[in-house]
Amino acid sequence: MLAQSEGNYAEALQNYYEATRPEIDPYDRSYILYNIGLIHTSNGEHTKALEYYFRALERNPFLPQAFNNMAVICHYSRSTKVLSSGVASDPKDRTTYSDRGEQAILQGDSEIAEAWFDQAAEYWKQAIALSPGNYIEAHNWLKITRRFE
Repeated sequence: MLAQSEGNYAEALQNYYEATRPEIDPYDRSYILYNIGLIHTSNGEHTKALEYYFRALERNPFLPQAFNNMAVICHYSRSTKVLSSGVASDPKDRTTYSDRGEQAILQGDSEIAEAWFDQAAEYWKQAIALSPGNYIEAHNWLKITRRFE
């Protein structure tokens, strides 16, 4: 974790990958996978980041910060690759996370943007349910966009 906090992401990734090799508690492994996701997020590798957040949540479904980070990627990410129209029909397909809601808005595709914003809303709802006192900005966004019941 020291390498990560000092911005030595390549070294941190190597350390985390090595830590996943031995058999360890699924709870501990979930945090290792989550941290790998953080590094990929920091490096702008959002598809890889999402993969590791999903893997972390498979082992520990009580990681609100993973849900939050996934929502942020869906909502804000600005990738150069244009979404295919197939993504709107299945926004949960993690292999198609090449572009997100804000980018779709900039490209004038409100239908795809709404699909990504809806996916972001679902992740933020899960994060808020796990940690109600956190994610105030997300909570406000959900209210403003009328996505919060």
